[in-house]
Amino acid sequence: MDWQRYALLGGIAAVLLALIFQWNAFQERRAPEIDREIVNTGQAGTVPTPGEEGDVPQLQQPGSTGPDLADDGKLISVTTDEFELLINPRGGDIVKVALRQHAQERETPDQPLLLLKQTRDSTYISQSGLIGDNGTDSAKGRPLFHAEKNSYALEEGQDTLTVDLKLQQGDAEITKSFTFHRGDYLIDVNYKVQNSGSTPWSAALYGQIKRDAHVPASDAGLGMSPFLGGALRTPDENYYKRDFEEMAEEPTTVKIEGGWVAMVQHYFLSAWIPEQEVRNTFEMRQLKSGLYVMRFVSPPVQVAPGGEGELHASFYAGPKDVYRLEEISPYLDLTVDYGWLWWIAKPLFRVLNFIHEHIVDNWGWAIILLTVFIKALLYPLSSAGIKSMARMRKFAPQMKKLQEQYKDNRQKLAEETMKLYRREKINPMGGCFPILLQMPVFIGLYWMLMETVELRHAPWILWINDLSVKDPYFILPVIMGASMWLMQKLQPQPSDPTQARIMQLMPVMMTFFFLWFPAGLVIYWIANNLITISQTWYLNKQIETAGN
Repeated sequence: MDWQRYALLGGIAAVLLALIFQWNAFQERRAPEIDREIVNTGQAGTVPTPGEEGDVPQLQQPGSTGPDLADDGKLISVTTDEFELLINPRGGDIVKVALRQHAQERETPDQPLLLLKQTRDSTYISQSGLIGDNGTDSAKGRPLFHAEKNSYALEEGQDTLTVDLKLQQGDAEITKSFTFHRGDYLIDVNYKVQNSGSTPWSAALYGQIKRDAHVPASDAGLGMSPFLGGALRTPDENYYKRDFEEMAEEPTTVKIEGGWVAMVQHYFLSAWIPEQEVRNTFEMRQLKSGLYVMRFVSPPVQVAPGGEGELHASFYAGPKDVYRLEEISPYLDLTVDYGWLWWIAKPLFRVLNFIHEHIVDNWGWAIILLTVFIKALLYPLSSAGIKSMARMRKFAPQMKKLQEQYKDNRQKLAEETMKLYRREKINPMGGCFPILLQMPVFIGLYWMLMETVELRHAPWILWINDLSVKDPYFILPVIMGASMWLMQKLQPQPSDPTQARIMQLMPVMMTFFFLWFPAGLVIYWIANNLITISQTWYLNKQIETAGN
C-alpha cells in the first residue's frame, strides 16, 4: 500500500473521530435543562425525610433511640468567600451549594454556579448522620437540630467559620459542626458527643450524596460528553466509576482503608472523604425512589459514660482543581477524567499550567506556547517525515512515469517503485508518522482542554472570551481550514485522481467539524498547522538547495 492510501486512511480516521465528537455533542444538547430555582428556600421541609429502605444505611438495632420528629425549622444560610450554602436543620443536610467564584453563565457573572440543589425538577444534596445502637438517623426519620441563628457569614479577616447544630438525645448532647475555610471548597463535618448517661453510647458516621439522573446544562457543544456519575476508590482500582445506568443495574459495595466517594460531572464534583486511618464501607446504588446514592459508612465509635467522643469526615463541593484534590486524599485527583490517554493529557496540563503561571498570564497564549513545546519535542520525527515527503515530491515525476509505463502490470509497478525508493532512499511511510503521532496528542489535548476548569470562561483576545466553548463567529475554524489547505499544497499530491479529490476536500470537511470545537482546541490546531507549514517550507528549501 502506497503512502497516499495511508494518508487517506489517516484522513478518514480523523473524520470519523470528528463525527463521533459531534454525535455526542448532539446527544448532549438534546438533554433538557433543569429548573435552577430552589424550592421554598425559606423552609426546611423542602428536602423529604428518609422513608424508604436504603435511604439511610441501616445499623440501628430494634428498640434503639429514635429521632426527634418535631416540626422543621427554617433553613440555615451560610455565606463565605467561596459558597452560598443552605443547611436543613432536619438531619443537618446541605441542600444548596452555589459557587461564588464560578458564574453559572459568562453573561451573568453575578449569578453563582448552582452545584447542589433541591429544585422542582431535580435533587442533588449532601446528607450525613449517625447510625447504629444510638444512631440519630433511621428509616423512620431524621433528627431536628437547633442552631443559635439562621444566618452565618465569613467576616473580613476571618479565616474559618464554624456552624454548630445541637441535638439533645436522652443523656447525650450531640453537636454537629460544619467548618468552612477561606479560599477552600473543603468543608469539615464533625460530630461531638457528650455522654452524661450511665451506659456507653455507640454509633457510626455516614455521609452520602443523593442525586437524580438529570444532566447539567452544557456549557456549549463540546464534542464528547463528559462523564456523569459516581466514582470511588476500591482495593483494586484507584478510580472506579459507574454511570447512573450501571449503578441501577449493579450496586457497588467495597471496603477499604481511607478512600473517598464522589459525584462527578463536567468541571465540578462533590465528594465525601471519611477518616483515612480506618476501614470504611462505600456504596453506590439506586434507591427505590429512583434517586441514586453514593455513600460511606465508618466503623462505630463508642463513648464511655461521662465521656466525650468525636466522629469526623470532610465534604468537598467545588471545581476539579487537580492540585487541591491531590492534597485532600490519594487518587481523588483522578476524578479529573482525562480518559484512556490520561498519560498524555496529565503531563500536558502540567506544562500548560506552568506556562500560564510563570510565562504568560493568559490561557490562550499558554496553549500556543504549549503547541510550540509539543512541536519542538516531536521535531526530530516530524522533520524526518517532512523530509521524506519532500523527497517524494521531488521524485513525483519519475513515479508518475513508472505508473504510466506499468499501468497494466501492478506487480512490476510495485517492484520498480520499490527500486526507486531504495535507490533514492525514500521512506514512503515517513510522511505518515507525524500524523500518527499527532492524533494521540490531539485526542489527549482535547480531553485535557475539556476537563480543565481553569479554561471555563477564560478569555483570549478580541472576540474569544471563553476558551472552553466554540468561536461564536466561526472565524477560528475557517482560519484552521485555510492553514490545512496551505499545508496540503506543500506536500506531494496523490497521483490517483480520486484520492487527490478526497484529499482536497479534507480541509473543507475538517473546517465543518471544527465549527463546534472549543476555541482553545482550535487555537492549538491553528498554531500546530502554522508551525508545520513553516517547518515544511524551510526543509523543502533546504532539500532544493542541496539538490542544485
